[in-house]
Amino acid sequence: MELTHIEHLGIAVKSLEEAIPYYEEMLGLKCYSIEEVKDQKVKTAFFKIGQTKLELLESTDPEGTIAKFIEKRGEGVHHVAFSTPSVQTCLNELEAKGVRLIDKAPRKGAEGLNIAFLHPKSTHGVLTEICEDPNKK
Repeated sequence: MELTHIEHLGIAVKSLEEAIPYYEEMLGLKCYSIEEVKDQKVKTAFFKIGQTKLELLESTDPEGTIAKFIEKRGEGVHHVAFSTPSVQTCLNELEAKGVRLIDKAPRKGAEGLNIAFLHPKSTHGVLTEICEDPNKK
């Protein structure tokens, strides 16, 4: 399995409108993209720092996973995402090693990436996302 870098850190927030100014005005980062991912019931905002991105996640549905996460744990780090040349190869290898998968096959995520999640019960409590940029093949 080949992981190349941390693609992004996902941070659950109640409101992008309220959270973005902190990252821009206090930390000096620039939000370069806001996007809705309808099938995941989430609106995202991205910032880049070095090779890594921060992804702010706002729920668009009170029953969405981000809304439930915030209800249970409050705002904060939601997941860590690793970049790989092949999500499916990673999933196959991890499943063979006994890692519990949330997604058995890649699906489309924000920024057009192919993504899949690993269950936190198999990753020491950290929701883990594996990402592949189909434009880098």
